[in-house]
Amino acid sequence: MNLLIVTACPNAMVTSVLTSRLLEAAAQRLGWSTAVEVHDPKAIGSPLTPAQIANADLVVVVKTGPLSLQRFVGKRVAQSTPSEALLDPEAFLRSAAEAATELQAADDAEPTPATGKPKLVAITACPTGVAHTFMAAEALQQAAIRKGYHLQVETRGSVGARNVLEPQAIEDADVVLLAADIEVDVARFAGKRVFRCGTGVALKQPEATLDRALKEGAVLSGGAATSDAGGEQKGEKTGVYKHLLTGVSYMLPMVVAGGLLIALSFVFGIEAFKEEGTLAAALMKIGGETAFQLMVPLLAGYIAYSIADRPGLAPGMIGGLLAGTLGAGFIGGIIAGFVAGYAAKAVSRWIPLPASIESLKPILIIPLLASLVTGLVMIYVVGTPVAKLLAGLTEFLDTMGTSNAILLGLLLGTMMCVDLGGPVNKAAYAFSVGLLASQSYAPMAATMAAGMVPPIGMGIATLIARRKFAQTEREAGKAALVLGCCFISEGAIPFAAKDPLRVIPASIAGGALTGALSMAFGAKLLAPHGGLFVLLIPNAINHALLYLVAILAGSLVTGLIYAVIKRPEAQPLAVSAAS
Repeated sequence: MNLLIVTACPNAMVTSVLTSRLLEAAAQRLGWSTAVEVHDPKAIGSPLTPAQIANADLVVVVKTGPLSLQRFVGKRVAQSTPSEALLDPEAFLRSAAEAATELQAADDAEPTPATGKPKLVAITACPTGVAHTFMAAEALQQAAIRKGYHLQVETRGSVGARNVLEPQAIEDADVVLLAADIEVDVARFAGKRVFRCGTGVALKQPEATLDRALKEGAVLSGGAATSDAGGEQKGEKTGVYKHLLTGVSYMLPMVVAGGLLIALSFVFGIEAFKEEGTLAAALMKIGGETAFQLMVPLLAGYIAYSIADRPGLAPGMIGGLLAGTLGAGFIGGIIAGFVAGYAAKAVSRWIPLPASIESLKPILIIPLLASLVTGLVMIYVVGTPVAKLLAGLTEFLDTMGTSNAILLGLLLGTMMCVDLGGPVNKAAYAFSVGLLASQSYAPMAATMAAGMVPPIGMGIATLIARRKFAQTEREAGKAALVLGCCFISEGAIPFAAKDPLRVIPASIAGGALTGALSMAFGAKLLAPHGGLFVLLIPNAINHALLYLVAILAGSLVTGLIYAVIKRPEAQPLAVSAAS
């Protein structure tokens, strides 16, 4: 049989690719010839040719969003969702072959929501924009399908906004769901009912989140959701944590680019950049002298932006640049961001102006006064003591003995594995990223190594104790292995959500060991993301072999512990008396 596999999960490219690969492997085991096309809004993948479509006996379409099927009119087509396709790929393909029907022109139109069915639009966003953003979007879409709701989701990940909500969709929506751990622009939702929560809540309780959004959404007015009760919506991350993560999310691309450019300059020799006019010197100038200098101003600027919206951006960046020039580093940048943000917010709220000049406030009054306050605070109050504090911290990290290094690695490794992308995990990660600007690279190595352990460990457990896991868990284990190698700790969430009392302790044990070993080996990492793939860049990390040993050791510990303590899905067969 000639089979065409088309996957289109625009808010979860990992799911889309994984589904296509597993279905392709299952088809090959059945002896079918296959061709695969993976879609996102820009049709990334290998587009099927007219000849492949003409020769196809069956077209299997796995999707979570709208997708035109006009080119398949007249072919036998079966449509489904990733949750059904991943349950048992071979059985799914057999069922698809039996249930497929010839596609008529009228069947290509996307079904419209039934009258009276709730309509929602949503935005998902997390600090790194890699995992939680897309996993939460996928979970919400699947929940909406189960409940019969009409839902459109815009993802704001590391590659920017995808599936951007159309003005008409916003206008027609009953409620707007903001599942975001960072600040997002809400100006276009003025006058709509809005419900806010974190991506973790949306991922773990998607159906309840949709229902609460419809029930508890409050009208957005003046940039904030208000309600008669005046209380905060449950589940929303607010305050210091959310503002800090917003700054970190905008800073990360700068740190990644700068760190990798510095690593590339080391390809020509550790001190090759000192020779003027060479490519190594140019790479160091771009990465170390430019990208890293912008790191702290971006951090401070977007912390202030999270607090006071656009008026806080300029004073925040000015304060962040002052923190860098004064030697206060990322700690000073964080302080500058909060000072600038709350100063801008105070000026906006507490300084009344005549209506004729009110329009000057966001472009003249707020930037001037907030920048003045922030600058004076940084120069006369914060700069010197924080610079001394950072210098002391850097010296301690650079000169600490083996025992202190191991203890720090244990702490960072434990924090990375406690909540798999939650507040504790992000706190350890933000701390390590911030130290990169001070040329302290060892904590970053320990943090990233430990963050890879939980998903890799879960994958190992599904391999060595297969009989204890259901088929769906084994497939999730394969995905977790890939996600772990990419430094996406969230790959272990499906296991932790189902069995937290066993998964979390097993993950902590392996992560703590990996963090301790990484620090003990003296591993230093220049890039804050990328997982094992950064090892392909020469000198991105020192002691690469020992670093791999640390990751493997922790992953094996996690995998073995969980394989032993995991309860089997079904009762094992009784051993016969004869045996």
